[in-house]
Amino acid sequence: MAVTFDLFGTLVDVAYPSDPAEVVARELESRGVDVPDDWHVAYGERHVDAPAGAEVPLPAHVAHALESRGVDAGGTAVRHAVVAAFDPDVTRRDGARAAVRDVSEQGPVGLLSNCAVPELVPKTLIRAGLRGEFDAVTTSIGCGWRKPHAKAFEAAAEALGVAPETLTHVGDDPQTDGGVVDVGGRFVDVTETPLSAVASELEAQQ
Repeated sequence: MAVTFDLFGTLVDVAYPSDPAEVVARELESRGVDVPDDWHVAYGERHVDAPAGAEVPLPAHVAHALESRGVDAGGTAVRHAVVAAFDPDVTRRDGARAAVRDVSEQGPVGLLSNCAVPELVPKTLIRAGLRGEFDAVTTSIGCGWRKPHAKAFEAAAEALGVAPETLTHVGDDPQTDGGVVDVGGRFVDVTETPLSAVASELEAQQ
């Protein structure tokens, strides 16, 4: 049995910016980028024609938003601004590390997280004391697809060396994490099954 865990909202809580466009704007300005007057409008528009379910890295979105207003900021400045804008406080949820370790005694364990910000997942794992706890870490920015798209779960299964239909995914959102059932896998909802009970429930289902 192979298991993947969602990260945000399942294993950790983070404090997201209440106005991400404003925070990104401040970071851009601190790096000498001229932010357009209608930045909030530009930030909220779609600028990359990606397939449904594909991940658009936030630096790419920000760069295209700036370009749509005639601003060429350069990729390095934009990437650094985005990374700095999303540098949250991280709180590991009670029982998270124990749940991962208990499940790992039953088979390979991975992480599968939607995240469009470079460096955020590894940084979060370090701050939560979860670095090194997984056999494989798969992110939407890394594989190119967001949950609930089947390709996200297929990428996570491939990283663990298992078939997608053998995968159990533990998460907090039936709309996204529950997409595992579309590839034949199983979804465990931590809003119904607490982290402390995940390992025992999985063992009982074998």
